[in-house]
Amino acid sequence: MGANLLVPEGAAGMSEAIYTLYMVLSIACLVVLFITALVTIIIILFQKSNSDGIQGITASSETFFGKNRGKSIESQLKKWTWVCLGVLAFLSLALYIVNLLVP
Repeated sequence: MGANLLVPEGAAGMSEAIYTLYMVLSIACLVVLFITALVTIIIILFQKSNSDGIQGITASSETFFGKNRGKSIESQLKKWTWVCLGVLAFLSLALYIVNLLVP
């Protein structure tokens, strides 16, 4: 009787070990999802805007090395943004599907 107190009413068909594993994996997935979301926000804030805005009027003169350095950093930030967004999408879908399958 005491073991049944740990498993909620909706998960009556599950054993205690499976329910504990489900809860641990769900919480771990949510923590990774939260951290990935924060990293994605930070990476997006570090990126430059695509529009020139007022700088297009002044015609700033950049050197070749300055342009390449900026492009490589920007391309790395864009790549990591897409990686983080892919991880976010995968974890969100996985957590949704698992929650659908578990009664």
